[in-house]
Amino acid sequence: MSGGDIAGLIAAGMFAVLVLLLAVPIWKLGRVFDELRKAIRTVTDETTPLIEEVTSTVSTTHQQLRTVDGITSNVSDASANISALSSLIAATIGSPLIKVSAFSYGVRTALGGRTSPARRRRSR
Repeated sequence: MSGGDIAGLIAAGMFAVLVLLLAVPIWKLGRVFDELRKAIRTVTDETTPLIEEVTSTVSTTHQQLRTVDGITSNVSDASANISALSSLIAATIGSPLIKVSAFSYGVRTALGGRTSPARRRRSR
């Protein structure tokens, strides 16, 4: 065995040690990737039912909002009808009531002015 052969053996041994030293981090990196794959699978498995539940909740909420919209529309129509009815009642009853009131005030004033002259002198 010559010096070159010994140097070749030493270089081959160093290369083997280098490969072993690099194999450990690569092995650990492989395990990290396995754990990452498991974590992603777990998140996916737990997220899918959650997304389905959220979709169902949004759909139900949308239906309820449609119902509330119908109710508010009906309430708006009813309040408009009540407003029109109160205006009609005020016009129907209010105008004659004002006329009767004005007439009765005029009659009272006219009759009140017909008091005897003696009473008028006493009140002054």
